[in-house]
Amino acid sequence: MNYRHELKFLVSDAQLALIRYRLTPLMRPDVHQKKGAYTVRSLYFDDFDNTCMRENEDGIDNRRKYRIRIYDADPSVIRLEKKIKFRGMTRKVSTGISVQDCLIYMAGRAPSQGPGSGELEKEIFAQIKGGGMRPVSIVEYERTAFVEPRGNVRITFDRNIRGSERTREFLDRRLCAAPLLPRGSHVLEVKYDELLPEYLAGTLEMGTLQRTAFSKYYRSRNCKST
Repeated sequence: MNYRHELKFLVSDAQLALIRYRLTPLMRPDVHQKKGAYTVRSLYFDDFDNTCMRENEDGIDNRRKYRIRIYDADPSVIRLEKKIKFRGMTRKVSTGISVQDCLIYMAGRAPSQGPGSGELEKEIFAQIKGGGMRPVSIVEYERTAFVEPRGNVRITFDRNIRGSERTREFLDRRLCAAPLLPRGSHVLEVKYDELLPEYLAGTLEMGTLQRTAFSKYYRSRNCKST
């Protein structure tokens, strides 16, 4: 996958409702979401020097983050991911892992590597063994997603964003977490390849929205679970 544009905006309940109303006749809902949304839960990693957190804080453009992700608290599909940011654009590398391997990562260790191990698994193995990479926080939120093949556009509404430092609870059915944004404040993300179709840009009225560099991971490192 090539690098993509990724724009983020802070939006209110009212703005989100209006944008959703405008997008519904123009874009298809994500086929994976049931009842209009699905839950995303990510377990983030960092090293002993908190490099990922510090690079985010300093606004360094060329950086990467490692995470494990599940959907709707269902461990039947678990993804190990690396998200790369370079010159204002993003790229994601992802591979499936087993529950057994996920539990090993959650314990701060790396699964044994063999001939069938992929490049991403080998990379995080080296990060854990050599750089002290370990799980540090969890982020969870409800996502509504719209897709448009032209321009490979994906627009998502992320609501009720919350975080937790209880990394051992990542696979639990219910997560005890603290809000990362004030009540009624959410994140709109717009992702596309080369160009965002004009009719979608006009519908979003992005010039009137509050652009943000909001990082769910960074905020999660400063939250306190109740």
